[in-house]
Amino acid sequence: MTRPLLFGNTFRALKYPNFRLFFTGQSISLVGTWMQSVAMSWLVYRLTGSALLLGVVGFASQIPVFIFSPFAGVFADRYNRHRIVVVTQALAMIQAFILAGLTIWGRIQVWQILSLGFFLGCVNAVEIPARQAFLIDMVESRKDLLGNAIALNSAIFNTARFIGPTLAGIIVAIVGEGICFLVNAVSFVAVLVCLLLMKITPKEFKPSGKHIFDELREGLAYAFGSRPIRMILFLLSIISMLGMSYIVLMPIFAAEVHHGGSKMLGLMMASVGAGALSATLYLASRREPPTLEKFIPAAAALFSSSIILFALARAFWVSMLLLAATGFGFLLTTASSNTIIQTTVQDDKRGRVMAFYTIAFLGMAPIGSLLAGAVANKIGAPDALLLGGTLCLFATFIFYRLTHPRN
Repeated sequence: MTRPLLFGNTFRALKYPNFRLFFTGQSISLVGTWMQSVAMSWLVYRLTGSALLLGVVGFASQIPVFIFSPFAGVFADRYNRHRIVVVTQALAMIQAFILAGLTIWGRIQVWQILSLGFFLGCVNAVEIPARQAFLIDMVESRKDLLGNAIALNSAIFNTARFIGPTLAGIIVAIVGEGICFLVNAVSFVAVLVCLLLMKITPKEFKPSGKHIFDELREGLAYAFGSRPIRMILFLLSIISMLGMSYIVLMPIFAAEVHHGGSKMLGLMMASVGAGALSATLYLASRREPPTLEKFIPAAAALFSSSIILFALARAFWVSMLLLAATGFGFLLTTASSNTIIQTTVQDDKRGRVMAFYTIAFLGMAPIGSLLAGAVANKIGAPDALLLGGTLCLFATFIFYRLTHPRN
């Protein structure tokens, strides 16, 4: 049996018009999102010079996902997911315009960055589970094409992560952070237009009559009653909390380890995006779904090992290669986990299960950001990251032993 060319089937989910619109809008908007993310971290570091405050800002912008996502998952199972995504994207656009205005006018202060970051975190807590659950409404095929759509969705994200930070580094160096925030605000117009042009077949969302906490408990019992879902959530939680702190600490590596500025920070973030984009294209080209026992632990081990080596590296070109490997390993871990969950979960519980996935994937990151900032303040960013990567590698070994069939 001959195998198809590696990228021969990469874009097959685009045959659905609604997914094509989603793909187009997100491709534009996410470039702005990454520009804002990099510019905001550099702005905080420029204003304060504090690793701890970098962690605090990361915590404030991400902790709402941890707190509110479970309830948002219930809403995604109760109400129209398309409308939820439209409203939350509009709110994110408003946040970006406010941030841009304050920065351009020279009125921005750290407490405002914290407040606006927290607001955006609340918006994301509602939007992300709804958007993840909304994918099935755009592609309809639960098996092959859903997995392809998840990989392409990740490809959009990571193409933007390659382009956005590079542009942000250049723009910040020339005209300042405020223009990055303004570009992000304007980019939301594209995604809103594309969302409004979609023709989604209305689904009946009948009230269950249950209290929201009863539905939450039902979703929790379902998710953690499934061994594959339970194990995936465990691994993602550890990696998100202890490994993803390298993003928060990146300005310190750019400025203090490699003695550069915002352009160097942009290049480093773009390197992560390039590695992750390579992983998404690889996953999108696969017809068979990834396997829990072999694929995920190998990808997580690559991510963890790359983090450890990056913490030890001092040559800039070596760091760039390791960041690309970090992005490749992390994307393989998260996108494969998403595919396995999405192709096995019952549709009436999809929103709630994807909310727990969101908590594991993003909601644990604020705790890690706060810990990383505090530890880096005491022992330095390289040693803090070395510790986090080692713990991630240990968690991956535990995952492997629990999921891999023993001889």
